Amino acid sequence: MFVVIFGRPGCPYCVRAKQLADNLTEKRDDFKYRYVDIHAEGISKADLEKTVGKPVETVPQIFVDSNHVGGFTEFDAYVTEHNLLPA
Repeated sequence: MFVVIFGRPGCPYCVRAKQLADNLTEKRDDFKYRYVDIHAEGISKADLEKTVGKPVETVPQIFVDSNHVGGFTEFDAYVTEHNLLPA
């Protein structure tokens, strides 16, 4: 499983998404992720909307295996729903 997190500095939900991804990386051999700082990479909201395929109001925007799942709340729900973290 490969996850891409598009975020920005100072965003608390971006921090939480990275923490969840770090936790998954520690607990699973089949999990990898990349964090993309949209400010450092020069990615605009319009660029992100093209990638996501719909209007983007917030970050993070998270993709699991190239499929857009949404923000942190949706990513957290995805992890829970698919039992990705061992008990």
